[in-house]
Amino acid sequence: MSRSTTGTPPRWSAAATAALIGLGTVVAGGTAAHAASASPAVTRAALNPALVAGRGASVGFAEQEAERAQTNGVVIGPDRTPYTLAAEASGRSAVKLTPGQWVEFTLPSAANAINVRYSIPDAPNGGGITAPLDVTVNGKSKQTMTLTSQYSWLYNQYPFSNNPNADLLHSDWWITECGCVPAFTTPAPQISKPFRPFHMYDEQRLLLGKTYKAGDKVRLQVPAGSNAAWTAIDLLDSELVGAPKVNLIASNVLFFGADPTGKRDSADAFDMAIAFAKLTRLKVYVPPGTYQVNRHIIVDNVTIEGAGSWYTIIKGHEVALSKPLPDNSVHTGVGFYGKYAQDGGSKNVHLSGFSIIGDVRERIDTDQVNGIGGAMSDSTIDGLYIQHTKVGLWFDGPMNNTKVTNTTVVDQIADGLNFHLGVTNSSVSNSFFRNTGDDALAMWSETTADANNTFDHNTVQTPTLANGIAIYGGKDITVSNNLVADPIREGSALHLGTRFGAQPFAGTIAITNNTTVRAGTYELNWNIGLGAIWLFALERNIDANIQVVGDNFLDNTYNAIMMVVDWPVKDQYTITNVHFKDIKVDGTGTSVVSARAGGSATFENVDARNVGAVGVNNCGAFNFKPTGSEFSLVDLGGNDGGGTTGPWMASWELPNTITCDDRPPVVVPPAPAPW
Repeated sequence: MSRSTTGTPPRWSAAATAALIGLGTVVAGGTAAHAASASPAVTRAALNPALVAGRGASVGFAEQEAERAQTNGVVIGPDRTPYTLAAEASGRSAVKLTPGQWVEFTLPSAANAINVRYSIPDAPNGGGITAPLDVTVNGKSKQTMTLTSQYSWLYNQYPFSNNPNADLLHSDWWITECGCVPAFTTPAPQISKPFRPFHMYDEQRLLLGKTYKAGDKVRLQVPAGSNAAWTAIDLLDSELVGAPKVNLIASNVLFFGADPTGKRDSADAFDMAIAFAKLTRLKVYVPPGTYQVNRHIIVDNVTIEGAGSWYTIIKGHEVALSKPLPDNSVHTGVGFYGKYAQDGGSKNVHLSGFSIIGDVRERIDTDQVNGIGGAMSDSTIDGLYIQHTKVGLWFDGPMNNTKVTNTTVVDQIADGLNFHLGVTNSSVSNSFFRNTGDDALAMWSETTADANNTFDHNTVQTPTLANGIAIYGGKDITVSNNLVADPIREGSALHLGTRFGAQPFAGTIAITNNTTVRAGTYELNWNIGLGAIWLFALERNIDANIQVVGDNFLDNTYNAIMMVVDWPVKDQYTITNVHFKDIKVDGTGTSVVSARAGGSATFENVDARNVGAVGVNNCGAFNFKPTGSEFSLVDLGGNDGGGTTGPWMASWELPNTITCDDRPPVVVPPAPAPW
């Protein structure tokens, strides 16, 4: 369907247009080159830090958006149209440079290291290219980064392709682009190529060689002779990295022949250092250097410490296997793995202070090519940096009492972290996830329930597919004090789903004091917009005690809150016992609440403003009974505010008035502001 967008506010008008027509075919134009304010604009997920105080991870770097810096390039966006450079950028905007152009950041505080999030084109037939980017500070001390798109650019349908010219992987699937099943449509539809390009960005870190002061200027410039037709700069992280950690009384991997230059494989040396550490009850120490490791390092009852993630880098190639392993892996690669649960699992593993850099460029779900894997009980993961693996940390339980802290996971082909299958009494806190290829943080109770786990004070930015934080079943789960920004497609910031064979929700599921921004994506399979928080009953009821308390849902692309049952089971499963309290909703493209299920929920002190459509879009189970919707909203008081159509929770909507508009037009809200 299509609607006129005359008069649509310009802040992300192309995205609003795309939402109305159901496809990402309208691309925002760039704005002219501009000069930003002289003062450095430090943001958190492209927001004023005051709006997210106390939420998300406390990190050692300052994040600055390129579109707020000085540049002679072109600002692209803001735009939420699928499959565009702007839509995948933090804050949905970036700076696009051609050879010779630059973007310049003012350091907000002393720094000796930077991290650049960028995109460059793919090779014409896939596989990526490399291209230079010059870095200067105050016009001096030039260094040249070699950017790559070898780990970017996926295409097509799940599980995706690296080939931009590939035909549909599943021509017998229904696709939104033609509203048809291509294999069974006559005449055959013309499908544009590349089909559904995404995962466009990557990032790269650089030590500057000296410490610069606040106010110094870091310029990123594309050399005139660059082979990249364009270079998009999303943001710059600047950081003051401390001195490397030294441990003189340890099982040092160098003593066993590890090569810190990365020229020789050091996997066997790591194994020997671990064996010696167990005999002598020492820690394993990995000094500064780059170590080539091309297989799993099996860890059990051992502590491995690096000099810090900027200094100790463990990097490997992805290796094709001559025949599949028993777990159906067809590749191996660098990773630290506990023993699998069926082999007894591992205990007392403590990993800290190093980077794991993989070489994964395609999604093969059976491959065990994760940064951290296996089962680890009574263990800790602290201060790691994980990049270019399939999943940063994938734990297969049952396992108990593992803590992940102060860890950064970026540029993954699939999830950032997954507690899978009977993980209990475990947590992830103060960790940072950006540019994952699936759920950034997930708990998946497949066949065996996760229980008593917590995701707390984490930051999630720009997951390119699926959700920021997803909980698939489980008992007594807490998701608290997180910041989740910019999910790109087919997911939400916060998701609870009875899906993928998960065990039922039980006990109390507490979703408390989180902030989401620019969330609620376009679900291309359903051709509708999702909520910033999305409850989905697909395989069983959702009827545990769900407490959504103290959350802020900011600048929602569509709905803030969505509860849905899939059409084939719409009269079979319901969503009940859900309680929303002390919520702030600042800006919705459509409604505050969208109900597409049978069941009920309570609302207390849910305040909303800048609401783009009727406050409650209540379709229930789509049976449109004369007695009202199959979904009831219970007003416990204090539900204030609204938008263009009046109070968001009007008395006439309660408890179950049918107010169903299946695909309401999007009204772009203003930017979030202090309440």
